[in-house]
Amino acid sequence: MVPLEHPAPAFGRLVRKDLAVTAPTAAPEAPQPEAPAVPATALTPVQRQKQDLRALCLARIDPASVAALPQEALFAEVERMIAEIADGQRIGLSAREQREVAAELVDDMLGLGPLAPLLEDETVTDIMVNGPFRVFVEQKGRLTQSNVRFRDGTHLAGIAQRIAAQVGRRIDESSPMVDARLPDGSRVNIIFPPLSLLGPCLSIRKFAKRKIDFQQMVRNGSIPPAMGRVLEIASRARLNIIISGGTGSGKTTMLNALSRLIDPTERIVTCEDAAELQLQQPHVIPLETRPANLEGRGEVTQRDLVKNALRMRPDRIILGECRGAEAFDMLQAMNTGHDGSMSTIHANTTRDAVTRIENMVLMGQNSLPARAIRQQIVSAVDLIIQIERMRDGVRRVTQLTEVCGLEGEVVVLNDIFQWEYEGEEPGGKLRGTYRISRARPGFAPRLAYFGLERAWYAALEEDP
Repeated sequence: MVPLEHPAPAFGRLVRKDLAVTAPTAAPEAPQPEAPAVPATALTPVQRQKQDLRALCLARIDPASVAALPQEALFAEVERMIAEIADGQRIGLSAREQREVAAELVDDMLGLGPLAPLLEDETVTDIMVNGPFRVFVEQKGRLTQSNVRFRDGTHLAGIAQRIAAQVGRRIDESSPMVDARLPDGSRVNIIFPPLSLLGPCLSIRKFAKRKIDFQQMVRNGSIPPAMGRVLEIASRARLNIIISGGTGSGKTTMLNALSRLIDPTERIVTCEDAAELQLQQPHVIPLETRPANLEGRGEVTQRDLVKNALRMRPDRIILGECRGAEAFDMLQAMNTGHDGSMSTIHANTTRDAVTRIENMVLMGQNSLPARAIRQQIVSAVDLIIQIERMRDGVRRVTQLTEVCGLEGEVVVLNDIFQWEYEGEEPGGKLRGTYRISRARPGFAPRLAYFGLERAWYAALEEDP
């Protein structure tokens, strides 16, 4: 390529110092373009020109100057640099195409590169990056492959490391797994080689910009109006609630909807691995776990957080996800005056959820007899909500179950709402009805204490 005629352009704030002082006769040789994401023979002429222009621009940018500029100023500087390089190298790209290259470079330096458009798309709920060349997205509950690609594994690794660094975590071959979050609250899991054989892999659960409440869930077909009213009453009556379901079934969305009904005067402490709850109350203390450092020290687990939360005078404790020995401390909290506490767990049915809680308690308290654990569960948990992502893409609450008591060695459950499959409509949407139990719940005295008993029975009489 022909050397640049103007080695010290007007964008001096951004250009590398070694290039800015170089005489025209000693201009550095243009760097070779980066490895393409697809074979060179598959690139169009415009794509090849963009690739060359990107490489030339990157070779001239001073990383220290990038960190000192706000995004708008950086974009303006990069755009001017690209225009001058394209003119000097006679790269025939239009002004629009040059702006696209500038936007890509700024996203690579400050943002999330090719993922930025997917994060801005409100119809995308999950982003799954399987190495640099295969990106899948979930839209309306269905997975499809996106045309988004990274240039190579190094490009993807750089963006993944930037995400981890934003929350004080690190990700590399010596620490190849991390849970992090984006500035907007989206949850990210990253796994690196050698554990991943495809290269760096990212799983992003997007933060919902639009707050979802029970009215929206009714419109989406996730719950019937009667169940929405019952759940509102359960939250206001400070019932202890477990939300059960599979990965991506909508457990956190349900937990956020329930939390919106908490009285703003209550003190709430949340404990999470990666903070993603969106509580709107003014008196919320969010706590987040911390992994061990390079020496294997300094780890803070969810169990540590729950134990500490008990000393913070909370009215309610909300555990983002219970999946280990912290289940024992969660039950202890529910049984010691922290009514209205909530958590989520992974299970396929409400009956399985009870078994899962029992097994998780045994992970930390293996000396406890089974009956004592079940008695703790019965005393602590009032309701279990089972939510499922079905094959038509709709996330539905399939069971709303009361934990009634203990008969012998068996925990007695009563399904207040039970979804029953009936068939499939022509458009592929599943059809079903809810079977409702109107039996008097064991927590009726609590409903009466809050003046909500009549409202409970009135809600059950509504058309499901």
